[in-house]
Amino acid sequence: QVQLVESGGGLVQPGGSLRLSCAASGIFGIYAMAWYRQAPGKQREIVASVTSGGSTNYAESVKGRFTISRDNAKNVMYLQMNSLKPDDTAVYYCNRVRAPLLPWGQGTQVTVSS
Repeated sequence: QVQLVESGGGLVQPGGSLRLSCAASGIFGIYAMAWYRQAPGKQREIVASVTSGGSTNYAESVKGRFTISRDNAKNVMYLQMNSLKPDDTAVYYCNRVRAPLLPWGQGTQVTVSS
């Protein structure tokens, strides 16, 4: 079974950038994948998604600032985050777009503050 491990989070000032990585122990290249995030007091939401063919979609709140990509040969997915805002503060996770979802990883904390 595929295991997901997120990394790359940290503390950054508003306007800064981070690149998150999602590594899989198995092969996920055939699945549409997404980055999710959950902020304090809010429900988990999809931030960005990418199909097996490379088509992408973004939440309106991050459109133009975030870029999702995947390297199927390495079983790694990335989220490049630019122009970060305090509202981007959340724990970020990766998973499939469609059910059944894979077991959730630990996520990686992104904190945007002055």
